[in-house]
Amino acid sequence: MNTVNFKLKSFTFLFVKARAVCAAPLTPPRPDSLFHRTLFQFLRTMATNNNNNNNPEWRQLQGPKKKAKLKEPLRKVKSKESRSKRGDDRGPSIVYVQVVGAGSRDNAASLYVFSDYNRYLFNCGEGTQRLMQEHKLKAARLDNIFLTRLSWENVGGLSGMILTLKDTGVPECILSGPPQLENYLNAIKSFSGPLEDIKLSVRPYTEETYTDDTMTVYQVPIFAQTDGRKLSPRLGRSSPSHSPDSPQRDDTSGANPGERPAVKDKPLVVAFICKLHPKKGNFLVAQAVELGLPVGTAAIGPLVAALKNGKSITYEGKEIRPEQVCTPTDPGPVFIVVECPSEEFVKAVSTNQQLRRYQTGGTEDPAVLVVHMTPESVLKMDQYKEWMKRFPSSTEHLILNEHTCSVHNVRSHKIQAQLNMIHPEIFPELKCYRTKEPQAALHVPNVRAECLLRFQLRPVMEWQRDAILSCNAKEFVEEAAEVPNFLEEVEKYKKFCSTDKAQPSAGKGEMYPEVVFLGTGSALPMKIRNVSGTLVNISPSQSLLLDCGEGTFGQLCRHYGDGVDDALSKISTVFISHLHADHHTGLLKLLYQRERALTTLGKPFSPIYLIAPVQIMSWLNQYHEYCEEILSHINLVPNRFLCYGAEVPKQRTKSFIQALLEKNDLEEFLTCTVRHCKNAFGCSFTHRSGWKLAFSGDTMPCDALVDIGKNATLLIHEATLEDLLEEEAVEKRHSTTSQAISVGMRMNADFIMLNHFSQRYAKVPLFSEDFSERVGISFDHMRIRFGDVKILPRLIPALKTLFAEDIGEMEERRERRELRHARESSFEVNTVEKMTRATATGRGAKRDPEEEMTHNAETKRVKIS
Repeated sequence: MNTVNFKLKSFTFLFVKARAVCAAPLTPPRPDSLFHRTLFQFLRTMATNNNNNNNPEWRQLQGPKKKAKLKEPLRKVKSKESRSKRGDDRGPSIVYVQVVGAGSRDNAASLYVFSDYNRYLFNCGEGTQRLMQEHKLKAARLDNIFLTRLSWENVGGLSGMILTLKDTGVPECILSGPPQLENYLNAIKSFSGPLEDIKLSVRPYTEETYTDDTMTVYQVPIFAQTDGRKLSPRLGRSSPSHSPDSPQRDDTSGANPGERPAVKDKPLVVAFICKLHPKKGNFLVAQAVELGLPVGTAAIGPLVAALKNGKSITYEGKEIRPEQVCTPTDPGPVFIVVECPSEEFVKAVSTNQQLRRYQTGGTEDPAVLVVHMTPESVLKMDQYKEWMKRFPSSTEHLILNEHTCSVHNVRSHKIQAQLNMIHPEIFPELKCYRTKEPQAALHVPNVRAECLLRFQLRPVMEWQRDAILSCNAKEFVEEAAEVPNFLEEVEKYKKFCSTDKAQPSAGKGEMYPEVVFLGTGSALPMKIRNVSGTLVNISPSQSLLLDCGEGTFGQLCRHYGDGVDDALSKISTVFISHLHADHHTGLLKLLYQRERALTTLGKPFSPIYLIAPVQIMSWLNQYHEYCEEILSHINLVPNRFLCYGAEVPKQRTKSFIQALLEKNDLEEFLTCTVRHCKNAFGCSFTHRSGWKLAFSGDTMPCDALVDIGKNATLLIHEATLEDLLEEEAVEKRHSTTSQAISVGMRMNADFIMLNHFSQRYAKVPLFSEDFSERVGISFDHMRIRFGDVKILPRLIPALKTLFAEDIGEMEERRERRELRHARESSFEVNTVEKMTRATATGRGAKRDPEEEMTHNAETKRVKIS
């Protein structure tokens, strides 16, 4: 009753406010009225409030929970009922295994399995969901993810995938594999927040069998056998005892020196034996007619059912056998997914009795396909080669490792090739990392994985290459050349650049600092823009990274190619602005690959200086404790200790701050809290040569950022949303284009680079009237030096021409949105009838379909505290 009274009082206030507005002098209605949005939220709440007992006002601000999340299990139930009525229990008609990540250094090995009834994913490294989005491998029906090993190579993209599954309404997802997955799920909640909207469960290898409508999956645990030798690093869980330099209990809240030490588990991989359900043969109508069966009558049903079940029938005194009118039953092919990450596992794999059953002379039908997620060093071993030979010649072997030559992110290569036509230095061509290790000579025929390569299991077993996309830079250039007026605008730009006053910095020898934008999108990785990551090459030997979203290392690989190890070895400092997943979940892979790079180059290992919210240690401690060693890779400097006037309590942290300044030749490194989520920070740093760079992280316009960035040479500021979406920017705690530019003007920054664009602006954002000679927009893989900035605004005419079609579509959506808001603004709720009608519909006007997908995905994954 109290709730009802509160709502009625709220409505009275709103209604009086509306009358007061009507009595005021008339002014043109704003397209996005805060009052009307509040009113409509109130009406929606009246319809949904019965189910919201815990803080309903907060929940209504977050939007009503979508009932559509129930459709997935309902669809499965109806599908089963329909098949049952038809007597269609033959198993799926179409099943194939498709490569997502081929195992290259920038895209770890992962497989997508499709059937009529189910979708599955095997391993989920960083960049997996980006590839699935680009290549239209739908995650909306993905309810089983199988992990062969708890290594960051295999689970690096899992936290982002889980959040995406939750956002798209998948009700349940089961993770199968190593038992530490339970700890992993608990660990990611430290930054993802509660995951009540999706039911997550772990099926450890001890629960051997899983069965659904498509197949039965057997988990096969395989433990490393060391024979007394030292284990290879990072094989499953093998953390050493904490060293004195470990940051685990330094500057962390709630740390307890009495906590138990990390438990060392025996390294484990899990292989998966997947057996499709038998598929009954098809009924041959023509043959049945010839034999006189009553085809087309009600009497044929029971006869067909019996024949398909393998029973002979007698009809009009004539015996008819199943093979006369039915194709043979498909007993259900078997495919095996196995990872053998190092030589410690070779003996265990080759002698495993469960796998042996599916080889020549085994007790089961031989496997038709074996997927090997195995490095070349293991493939070269005689024992592994002999194990492969024990499968019959009919078995296909698919190999996923760094020897692949497949290009995965085709759309990224395409846009870069087209931008390269405008300025080859600012938009360098993308590269591929090629391993230098010789390819193993195997004794059995095999297929090397390529992104989107398929092996079809039903209806016909065959390799299918038609889905593989070509990556032909010449074709991309020719396509851009056909865009009306584009080449003319490029020519105008080049003429301007050729004048003496506009020579780029490279011509003057001013190579540093150099800024490389690795990720310029928000919320989640998409095919054109990856999530946040900006590399600042301070000098030929030192680099600093601003944010490190998922896939940042992959972007480094594609930018530097074979030079990626050199680029990694120069990174000494990483700044993490806040703990939203799109800003830090690429950190672990970057650290592991940096260690590999230093080893490859013969350089001594040293930890990076990690400037981050201290709360990141909750995540890192848990991952280190239960999954893989990571703490030795970092020296933590909590962001708050670099704010103006902050007192640094520990001498060790003071020494880290001094060391990172010396390492990067910096005079000062400052942070400030910004207006985004709790514990969100911006930063600025000043080089001893005099230049200064400011970085906003994610924020609404922030006075503290203006203060620490005063007179910056370059400001990199988020511009998530276009102008006229100020209210959405407030709701999501981001900035619009004009707001970001205004911050730079108040800061008196020499130049402002806009980034962190909403993924609804996939190729290019909408340009604001506030754009000037001091403003540029960022693209993934864009490379700038301070001397280049004065020519960046000259890029805009060519960019507008190249993306004219996309800009036109965005402007049309904006016009439709403005018209819709104008209609909403003229709507007055002044009768109970109108209120009831609005409550019944309860949803308000829908967004354009193009905006709906990105809008939902971009709602930040904030932990509510």
